[in-house]
Amino acid sequence: MQRPERERAESAARQEAARLTALGVRAVALTWVDNAGITRVKTVPTARLAHAVRWGIGMSPVFDVYLTDDSSVTSPHIGGPDGDLRLVPDLGRLTVLAGQPGWAWAPVDRFEQDGRPYAACQRGFVGRMAARAAERGLRLRMGFETEWVVATRGGPGPDGTRPPGAGPAYGMARVVELSDYLRDVLDALTDQRVEVLQLHPEYTPGQFEVSVAAAGPVGAADLAVLVRETVRAVSAAHGLDALFGPVVAPDTVGNGAHLHLSLWRGERNLCRGGDGPCGMTAECAAFLAGVLRELPALLALGAPSPASHLRLRPSRWAGAYGCWGPENREAALRFVPGPPDAEDQANAEVKCFDGAANPYLVTGAVIAAGLAGIDTGAVLPPPVAGDPARGGGHERLPDSPAAALDRFTRSAVLREALGDPLFEAVAAVRRGEIARYEGATARELVDATKGRY
Repeated sequence: MQRPERERAESAARQEAARLTALGVRAVALTWVDNAGITRVKTVPTARLAHAVRWGIGMSPVFDVYLTDDSSVTSPHIGGPDGDLRLVPDLGRLTVLAGQPGWAWAPVDRFEQDGRPYAACQRGFVGRMAARAAERGLRLRMGFETEWVVATRGGPGPDGTRPPGAGPAYGMARVVELSDYLRDVLDALTDQRVEVLQLHPEYTPGQFEVSVAAAGPVGAADLAVLVRETVRAVSAAHGLDALFGPVVAPDTVGNGAHLHLSLWRGERNLCRGGDGPCGMTAECAAFLAGVLRELPALLALGAPSPASHLRLRPSRWAGAYGCWGPENREAALRFVPGPPDAEDQANAEVKCFDGAANPYLVTGAVIAAGLAGIDTGAVLPPPVAGDPARGGGHERLPDSPAAALDRFTRSAVLREALGDPLFEAVAAVRRGEIARYEGATARELVDATKGRY
């Protein structure tokens, strides 16, 4: 950032700080998400917001090789005690937190001390991929579904927790049992100007899902962070734990973080109105074929934890097979045609991603895979109907973290898109977590990870 630009940003930040102070906001949480999927934070008093915008806040780059348990590894470019970065908040995303009175939030971009963009900044990565699409006249609209399980302390389970109600999967009884809590979740998100599309019970006891309106790739990842932390704050105010881990109890359906996306050229949704499969345009079909082709490697980003593979099992609507199908919730890539008269609603859903994923890595990598599909003229295979586990002949996605890492490290598309510093840091974290949890039982793995994200 050049000096005149810094000065303008500082002036804008002073105005924002005055506004926040008038609203009773005392501090601002500045977040980024590391390669293990943990949202990390530095906070500043509201009066220091302008200083943070102009000069950034110091933070070690070593967090890019932290593991879920807060131990760390090293990579060829990142690791150890040396170095410092500057965290610069994005004022455009500054949000007063309804679930945390007296607090505001903003995501950060990370820079070197001399002002150069930090090569391993995950938010910067998705920004670059969105810019690549824009150079071709394309834009993406994306949105995450956030799933979580709420639990109360003092229960009979091995970990001392229990679901706060007995309502059945997707049952109204579960809404009635927790109606005050769910109302407060909705109110908090609405107060933060987050457009909620749906909020409903899910399959596992105590599990819920919230879907929010689509945004651009960076904005979608920002929203994923904001939604999660809002749910966490409201849950804590109700004496509940919000658990976002891939699995919260062995042998149960886990928490997904499904990514919906649509591809646009100008005001035209390329997911419909074409001659391709299910009415897609040829460009959209090639984009989705590129995503499908890279899914085995993308799994190391979208389902990154060893616990992810306890969730990613056949016949659980988790997307364990590398196939696609219209409205097929067992396929890893589900195509959603939408109502015939709602052109903006046609989209695709990547179902194999979960709550351990860094949303910035996911959105950026999916764009990179899709653009590579367009470049190479990738072709979608025939769609799959029904459960691919029962039909035979369909490729299973990697069924272990080591297998997913192998596909990731062999992906030329993802290496080029991420760049070596970020790519190697991700790979080092995956190796570290594989080693860290080697030999752990399913119960040990679940208990170590379910509350970390």
